Amino acid sequence: MTDMLPPFSIFIVGALLIPFLPPKLKKSYLVFLPTFGLINLLTLAEGTHFIVNFQEYTLVLGEIDRLSRIFGIIFHIISIIGSIYILNCNNNIEYVAGMMYAGCALGVVFAGDLISLFFFWEGLAVCSMFLILARKTKAAVQATYRYALVHAVGGLFLLAGIILYSGETGGSFTFGKIGLGSIGSYLIFIGFGINCAWPLFHSWLVDAYPEATIGGAVFLSAFTTKTSVYVLARAFPGEPFLILIGATMAAFPIFFAVIENDLRRVLAYSLINQMGFMVVGIGIGTEMAINGAAAHAFAHILYKGLLFMSMGAVLYRTGKINATDLGGLYKSMPYTCIFCIIGAASISAFPLFSGFVSKSLVMSAAVHEHLWITWFILLFAAAGVFHHAGIKIPFFSFFGHDAGIRVKEAPLNMLIAMGMASFLCIFIGAFPGFLYELLPYQVDYIPYTYDHVIGQLQLLLFSAMAFTLLFLSGVYPAEIRAINLDVDWIYRKGGPMVYFWLDLGLNSLNKFVNQMVVEKFTGAMTKFFSNGPANITMAIFEPICRIFDTSCRPLDEKKQKVHRAFSLGSFSIASTAIFSALFLFILLML
Repeated sequence: MTDMLPPFSIFIVGALLIPFLPPKLKKSYLVFLPTFGLINLLTLAEGTHFIVNFQEYTLVLGEIDRLSRIFGIIFHIISIIGSIYILNCNNNIEYVAGMMYAGCALGVVFAGDLISLFFFWEGLAVCSMFLILARKTKAAVQATYRYALVHAVGGLFLLAGIILYSGETGGSFTFGKIGLGSIGSYLIFIGFGINCAWPLFHSWLVDAYPEATIGGAVFLSAFTTKTSVYVLARAFPGEPFLILIGATMAAFPIFFAVIENDLRRVLAYSLINQMGFMVVGIGIGTEMAINGAAAHAFAHILYKGLLFMSMGAVLYRTGKINATDLGGLYKSMPYTCIFCIIGAASISAFPLFSGFVSKSLVMSAAVHEHLWITWFILLFAAAGVFHHAGIKIPFFSFFGHDAGIRVKEAPLNMLIAMGMASFLCIFIGAFPGFLYELLPYQVDYIPYTYDHVIGQLQLLLFSAMAFTLLFLSGVYPAEIRAINLDVDWIYRKGGPMVYFWLDLGLNSLNKFVNQMVVEKFTGAMTKFFSNGPANITMAIFEPICRIFDTSCRPLDEKKQKVHRAFSLGSFSIASTAIFSALFLFILLML
């Protein structure tokens, strides 16, 4: 089959035309762009495509196999849904950044070498920053600064790792299985991990995503962290350290999400929780586990995007997103409420919803490898996510106390986008074979067994009972107006303190050097040389005059005459240049 276009090029090049299109055509174009991209991807056969020779390097822009294809397909699908969702925002920055962001994610997924991967990896960071800045609030600007600093550090780790790894492998930049075993591989590992929101590196996500635009949060939830899942699955499958990291990721966000008031921050914490399941699957490294990680990434992009879209619709209509300010919205936004419940059921892994058929693959892989402690942590995490995302999100926004807010239902384009995502969540849950056919390895797994269905329903039932009893008894943490900080406290408080001491120390020293050395010394030398050779001549002429000149003319008059003789026209400029060069030569020889 003839190659068409590199998948990333349709988005990146196409995005550049968006600002120049008339408004009506622009909206159709936004939906057409990812749709055409999906058709283009489906025409590409597995194998190596789009090889570019640059200097002495070979860049592969289309390495397509079953692992990269499933990520490419879901990235196109969420781009179509997200494009429909943001049609009414009328913001060229958001339109262009969203499409280029998706293009960079596709560039990472289909990169066959580390050079092009790094280029698109950095593009992800830059484009996603504009989705946060486009909200144009002070909090968004501040979050963007912190986001940029974290990802700059992550990019430096990755770049240093790539350079060292290339030297360790004889100059090879091929992107494939790397494994841990050298300094370069560990640096690459950390670079990937920062984008994956590993524990202690995670606070950039919960800090920045809730400050993004309404549509920007949907795109952000889909691409950066999922590309990190892909590259970890490609480069570090079966690394035991990832099991520990993933289990920690699945467990600790539950406690923060329970006490969080901002519902989009709750979703950000639950995103990290769900990423933990994928990282565990990659760490286990068996075919079932890798299938589980890929399947859960596919399902997660849809239901997490759906939840962010439903909360975005609430924010769009009410201007509020805190649990303490919402409640009773099911009366005026019934369709949004239904779509939110579908997303909540999916992330909670209810039978007949997408999370049920994807999450169980990872947990079954843990059982098959006899990782009982890991399995128990994942079981706890599955119950916890039902608490904070399955119950808390729809309960406090649409039910709970009636805040008396009466608004219009979400705009039609938002309802269509949420409807599409809801349909796919139910379709995948009811007919998992369609998803399993896309997975990297052959699937020999049946999710709908009697034991599995009953066991999951029991888990959900007891989790719901625990929430109800804790809530009614007043033990469940009350929703309060507060800002909860976790490890971001370190750089929120420590950053200004470090800056203060650096400013006091280094900038004071710099100011002293600038005043005493640069300004005075340079000023004196400039004044000296700007007068040309007259100063040197007078330094010789004056003592001679004092000894031999007995005339009555004042010495100052003679000085002025000599100075005028040596300071005319271009001769002064030329002599200044000569003496300056001579002075610099003497300094260099010292």
